[in-house]
Amino acid sequence: MLDDDKDATKSNDKKALRSARWFRKDDLPGFIHRSTLAAAGWSRQDLMERPVVGILNTWSDINPCNMNLRVLAEDVRTGIIEAGGIPFETPLMSLSENIIKPTSFPFRNLLAMEVEECVRAYPFDAVVLLGGCDKTQPALIMGAVSAGVPFIFLASGPATPRSATGGNLANATGVWRMVDKLRAGEFAEGEFADFERNVMGTVGHCAEMGTASSMAVISEALGISLPGSSLVPAVDRRRNHFAREVGRRSVILANAAEAGRTLLDGRAFDNAITLLCAVGGSTNAIIHLLALAGRAGVDLSLERFDEIGRRVPLIANVQPAGEHLTERLMAAGGVPALLKRLAPLLHLDARSVSGQTIGDVVSAAEILDEDVIRSLDKPVRIGETLAVVRGNLAPDGAVMKVCAAEARLLNHRGRAVVFQDVQTIADRIDDHALGIDENSILILRNAGPVGAAMPEWGMLPLPRHLLAQGVRDMLRISDARMSGTAYGAAILHVSPEAAVGGPLALVRDGDMIEFNLAERRLDLLVDSDELERRRAQWQAPQPRHNRGYRSLYSRHIEQAHRGCDFDFLRGAEKDSLPDGLFDGWVGGW
Repeated sequence: MLDDDKDATKSNDKKALRSARWFRKDDLPGFIHRSTLAAAGWSRQDLMERPVVGILNTWSDINPCNMNLRVLAEDVRTGIIEAGGIPFETPLMSLSENIIKPTSFPFRNLLAMEVEECVRAYPFDAVVLLGGCDKTQPALIMGAVSAGVPFIFLASGPATPRSATGGNLANATGVWRMVDKLRAGEFAEGEFADFERNVMGTVGHCAEMGTASSMAVISEALGISLPGSSLVPAVDRRRNHFAREVGRRSVILANAAEAGRTLLDGRAFDNAITLLCAVGGSTNAIIHLLALAGRAGVDLSLERFDEIGRRVPLIANVQPAGEHLTERLMAAGGVPALLKRLAPLLHLDARSVSGQTIGDVVSAAEILDEDVIRSLDKPVRIGETLAVVRGNLAPDGAVMKVCAAEARLLNHRGRAVVFQDVQTIADRIDDHALGIDENSILILRNAGPVGAAMPEWGMLPLPRHLLAQGVRDMLRISDARMSGTAYGAAILHVSPEAAVGGPLALVRDGDMIEFNLAERRLDLLVDSDELERRRAQWQAPQPRHNRGYRSLYSRHIEQAHRGCDFDFLRGAEKDSLPDGLFDGWVGGW
């Protein structure tokens, strides 16, 4: 197990269970590896007796979310050495949702593959995962789970936004709100430029409950991060202290020789979903948790998200569903305090890399601000935060961030206005000839995992003439995703998507659509015979990519209700270095 006293009694043959295969005393590969690593200053005895810990670092100076990871890696390195381990830092690709266009999403799977193969290739007894931006975090965890090595995750931490025009605005949520004001004519170009100069105050990921913060906090609920570590700001020295402790802890995990995926059972995922709902987290986290469960061999479906979502209220008063930024949530007690509030709804016997159970974490936690962390009977908002809906428009399901939508749109019937792609929206959303009114339902299709690699286009812009009238929300339906920092009545991840023949492909302008949240129903009100006629006329779009990774992506990506992982990456091998590897390799020499 992970208790320190038990770790201390582990035998030397357990101490380097994996790396012993690379550092055998008498074979040629062991000699080569020891000779090579000796260049880094480590002796033969060090490599034979001490655990080797990889620091997998996604630092990049084009990725503002991850810019502090180079410094944190040094603190991790110090902690590893202090605990008696040998650190080796390995750079990995860095995914910046802010910069990569149209989306970093397809490269989540590529980074996960890089992590898995990196761990397979190098003699690591454990790894520390360093990531910040929202696709980086799940990719690191997915890859480490598949590789079957002990691991611990540390996020880069939220940025600390400056005060800007409009008040206490988080990084990206503030951008969404200011863009609406700009398009409505309430904001001058110069004022927006001033806002741009001020909103990104420091390095670190978004300081509201966007996807990055959502994945960071639920990593604590999953048990793969140290309690209290996720919300410390990127520029706060306490994050460096956590990095050092993560390094120390990684050596304990290496000595325990217990694969990280053993923590990720059904209890851990239930706890993660519970916390996700309680903080009003990103719908993107649903996709990432589904993919991660597939890697860990846990049977998780959209139904489980809806079951848990029905009983978990929004108790974290944090943007975009609430008022405050994540730094205020940390000051209120952070994730441990949230878990304390949620204790009646959690599996308290689930375990953490800290060596504790979630129950232990809860018992030591203290709630310091009752406005920021509400009680279960006095939530920030009444009703569900996340919901899963089905119907003839989404047979395999679609998701909605209910707490981000106007209540009037949760039981709604309206006329469809259909956009084939995002460029059509850009060109025509303000066209009065479309006859869009506040009751219309905006449809975007061909933006799913196959159609467009599923960018964050689900928060479709509203027409200028409606914004000028004060309309700030409309029902929008798409097979795309939406930024966790965004808001509005958006039904997302419609599955199956339009590009593979899902019902969304059959919707036409003027069709009536009915959405009923209470009944979890999303229906296209068109006669079944008419739908069959339309289906007979539908033609699949031509593949957009015929070479390279994007071609592989479009051929092997699964639909949103299965987590958008590759079909050949579900599950994990029992051992990342199969028996017989060395015999074949030595023979080659």
